[in-house]
Amino acid sequence: MRRLLILALAVVAALSVDAARPKGKGVHKRPAAVPVKRAAAGPVETAHRKSPYVGAVSVDLKSGDTVFAANPDAEAYPASVTKLMTALLVLEDVKAGRYALASQVVATADVYRSEPSWVGLKVGEKMSVGDLLTALMVESANDAAIALAVNSAGSVEAFVAKMNAKAKALGMNSTVYYNPNGLPPNPAKRYPWKSFNVSTAADQAKLAVEMLRKHPSIIDFTSVKTCDLVKTSEGYRVSVTRQTNKGERATQLAEGEKLVKAMKNHNNVMRTDKLKIVNADGSEAVDGLKTGYIDAGGSSVVLTAKRGNRRVIVVVLGSSTSKERDVAARGLAGDALCATAW
Repeated sequence: MRRLLILALAVVAALSVDAARPKGKGVHKRPAAVPVKRAAAGPVETAHRKSPYVGAVSVDLKSGDTVFAANPDAEAYPASVTKLMTALLVLEDVKAGRYALASQVVATADVYRSEPSWVGLKVGEKMSVGDLLTALMVESANDAAIALAVNSAGSVEAFVAKMNAKAKALGMNSTVYYNPNGLPPNPAKRYPWKSFNVSTAADQAKLAVEMLRKHPSIIDFTSVKTCDLVKTSEGYRVSVTRQTNKGERATQLAEGEKLVKAMKNHNNVMRTDKLKIVNADGSEAVDGLKTGYIDAGGSSVVLTAKRGNRRVIVVVLGSSTSKERDVAARGLAGDALCATAW
């Protein structure tokens, strides 16, 4: 009797365990582990890309005095800020009468040493010097830089020699240029130059001072917020649709022309409402100059702003993100404009 009772209890226990198991085929599995969400990794910092920047400086244009400096002599990769030197040399050519802003540039095969941002020039297509400068400053068009360089010096290599000679003449002793647009070296992508363009915040400030003192017409190009790229029968032209402190304009197309794309300035402090610096008279302070970005060098900008008769220059090189660059540049520009020591 005792054995029967034990056997009965064992059967009941087994049935209870089986009832507690989930129904279905196969072996009972453990619940899947809940994945742990990890914060996305931020940009990798290097000697040429830091938070909030590698180096920064602000300068009063009239006096040349430094208002602020943080690691102004630290080496950075200027990326498309390089195009300021390209523009300076072109404006020097125009001032010397070598050609005019209205002169037509015929694209050579060298324009293929580039990638977007670009106009999309093909060999034999034409575009005026002035329109190429606008595309250079607004769209940061890499092929525009190549076309302007070849038109100026006959070859990319000869133009780069002019860039370095000018840098030396301006006392930009820590600056070396290898190309006119700031793209990183990569022979597989048609970039045969030996290395990255290198510069410092202090050197770029010297360049901006030279540009704004001797060629203030650069503002005509850097203050363009938006413009349209138009395809013509022979090449391209640019129609400016919005400039700092000016109203909007519509692009009028001639017969046979086609709108290719709308181009927006990469200078967020100038173009974006939430970052604008507005003067007491309602005018916008920032009207130039040039931004830049490559993975290896982060985000950079050479900024200029005007309030009354005072104009300041701000350089921020090698920020880990464009947001850090923009916040830093806006803050430095606002502080410099409010400085009372001048």
